[in-house]
Amino acid sequence: MGDQTLKNLKEAFAGESQANRRYLAFAVKAEEEGFTNLARMFRAIARSETIHAHNHLKNLGAVKSSLENVEEAYQGETDEFSSMYPMFMDQAKRDTNNDALKSFFWANEAEKIHADFFDKALKTLKEGNDVQVADLHICSVCGYTVEGEPPAKCPLCGAGKEAFETIE
Repeated sequence: MGDQTLKNLKEAFAGESQANRRYLAFAVKAEEEGFTNLARMFRAIARSETIHAHNHLKNLGAVKSSLENVEEAYQGETDEFSSMYPMFMDQAKRDTNNDALKSFFWANEAEKIHADFFDKALKTLKEGNDVQVADLHICSVCGYTVEGEPPAKCPLCGAGKEAFETIE
């Protein structure tokens, strides 16, 4: 593959991935404002952008075996909570941007939990087994991830149990 095509695939993957997330956020806002058809349209186009992103990622050769994918995910989560987010939080403090600081903090704490999940998965995959995971719930406010029953109150942001989404 040529260098420019490789660069273009990476750029296209990033753009499609960001569009997906942006459109899903736009869909939530449209729902809040009562525009249900607009929300549905945003969700449909977001799904299409996901398909594009997955195709680009496959063409980059970035989807490997489950073991390799978990190793990469574990390393990425670890880098985020040990390096990236602490630097971002420090800058947000210096800029006295408390909203950004809170957003970075919530992500940083959730990444630690994600790394633990991937570490657990690595151990079982190395033995040739699938990871055993109970019901998974995500706080829709801060991203806190919990296995088993969701808590009555999110330990990270304080949201109530009703804020937790069950992941199938």
